[in-house]
Amino acid sequence: MTDRRGSVVRDADAKGLKFEMLADQLRRGILAGTWTAGEKLPTEQQLATETGLSLTTVRRAFDELVAERIVVRRQGAGSFVAHIRPRDEKSRRRIGVLLPDTQLYYPRVLQGIDESLSAAGATLQLSTYRYEPEREDSAIASLLDADIDGLLIAPTLTGIDDPAARARELMELPVPVVLVERSLPDLGPADTTEHVCSDHRGGAYDAVRHLAGLGHTRIALLTRERTPTEAGVVRGYRHAVADLGLAGSLEFAQSKADWIADSAQSAYRSIRDFEATAALVFGDREATLLEGAIRRDGLRVPEDIALVSYDDEVADLAEVPLTAVAPPKYRIGRMAADVLLRRLIEGDDCPLHQIRLRPRIVIRRSCGARDA
Repeated sequence: MTDRRGSVVRDADAKGLKFEMLADQLRRGILAGTWTAGEKLPTEQQLATETGLSLTTVRRAFDELVAERIVVRRQGAGSFVAHIRPRDEKSRRRIGVLLPDTQLYYPRVLQGIDESLSAAGATLQLSTYRYEPEREDSAIASLLDADIDGLLIAPTLTGIDDPAARARELMELPVPVVLVERSLPDLGPADTTEHVCSDHRGGAYDAVRHLAGLGHTRIALLTRERTPTEAGVVRGYRHAVADLGLAGSLEFAQSKADWIADSAQSAYRSIRDFEATAALVFGDREATLLEGAIRRDGLRVPEDIALVSYDDEVADLAEVPLTAVAPPKYRIGRMAADVLLRRLIEGDDCPLHQIRLRPRIVIRRSCGARDA
């Protein structure tokens, strides 16, 4: 009797532990983003089959998550991840967002951030520093004074003496920080920033590979100097040239002001000097100016010179609509906000996120390929 009673107690304890363990696994999966807000969870029968647990044990695990308001049941539809989690309900989180500006590149990033925060019941406090590094610290101080819970920031990490030291300063702020479209690629695994970025190196690589696939072997790279994107584009271009066995040393760079001042004539002369038949151009405005310079010399795009632009902000408005590398700006914003919210929920239990999203190529007339 004693043995059997003891066995029953042990079995009951085991069952209790099993449902608690399953609830914890589901809870962690939800917090880590395996299932996102509003997403349907596996059915109790599916989980019972997958885990080998009884339906009663699985149901108790779900009951616990429902009681915590992490999961909601919808009659006849199943169980879903709640849109607002209990700790979110205690206070409406305020997220600071610091961007260089809100023109061209960043509106779609900001839209993604705003939609993610709104879905989580958080508010957004926006500031810009107008590409003036000396304004960053005062903008950050103002955001901190506004009692923000976390910070999404696209800081200046190029053209300064010690980008790594600057990144460390930001990571040591009194609130969690996620970098948006910024990282420290030269540090390799020593980069411990949390960031969500476009893979500009991959985007440039794919653009060169696309042009090579169209038969071009002399592909120039024409860039605007001293921008956060330039280094990644140059690396990707050089990697592709080496991998594909293309002609090298066909690179040209000048400042944005110089591109505008001479209407891309210097860039066009470089293409002719390189004897290039195609070019990857950063960014859309420069590529549009280059089209004009090509036309003025009696040549045609893409028949004489094929072009791919990097950015896809106004590429479709060019005289010959530009094939363009399109960084996933909206998704960058959404994912950066999601990462920060997850960090606020999980704290140190949250793994460090270092996310790179590869841009896609939007095919238009300027490269000579058929529109997709």
